[in-house]
Amino acid sequence: MSKRDTAQRRHTILALLAEQGEVSVDELSKALSTSEVTIRKDLAALEKNGLLLRRYGGAVPLPQELINDNQPVSQYKQVIARAAVGLIREHARIIIDSGSTTAAMIPELGYKPGLVVMTNSLHVARALTELEHEPVLLMTGGTWDPHSESFQGQVAEQVLRSYDFDQLFIGADGIDLERGTTTFNELLGLSRVMAEVSREVIVMVEADKFGRRIPNLELPWSSIHTLITDDRLPEDVREQLLARGIKLIVAS
Repeated sequence: MSKRDTAQRRHTILALLAEQGEVSVDELSKALSTSEVTIRKDLAALEKNGLLLRRYGGAVPLPQELINDNQPVSQYKQVIARAAVGLIREHARIIIDSGSTTAAMIPELGYKPGLVVMTNSLHVARALTELEHEPVLLMTGGTWDPHSESFQGQVAEQVLRSYDFDQLFIGADGIDLERGTTTFNELLGLSRVMAEVSREVIVMVEADKFGRRIPNLELPWSSIHTLITDDRLPEDVREQLLARGIKLIVAS
């Protein structure tokens, strides 16, 4: 097979991945009329080049926060983050989950005195320590997960259960209007414990995340109190969220 055929096949794999949110070796083998061995080699090469993450039996897109930490924060993340910080009271006890949207809150947090902030993210922790008026910082510890660049696992869950918090600020890779927030990360336990120990669960997500087909349910709607997004959200989606009893904040 020529290099041109290989390049075209891998381009097709990436296009299918972007369209579907995940792909399996079996379906790719059938769609591209080639062997599963060849598809696995393609996925391995694409992962090595930082274009996707392999999962058992297939692959998922690379989470956005792993693509390039130095990318400027989008205007949509910025307005969502400002709206989120506006919900925080002075001297509050909050959790900030790992992720680029939640991390966008940090520059504004220096204006909130007396905060206690728990996080599982080294990136969030480092940024918090650079604030002029830095909050009291707590970290979950636990097992380092290189894909999400955060701590996960039973130790982190046990630490969280030792505290209680006013608010959890958490992002999502996708929003399923029927189920709740979804994620590429297969380590879901810590997110659910974060929600359990928080009086208010606030999901921060850009409008283009709605309707993305991602298999892993992170938080069901029954665990979510508030959702903050940007003003690209279609009106019919707004109505569905409000019908579920979710407090919806559309930042502009």
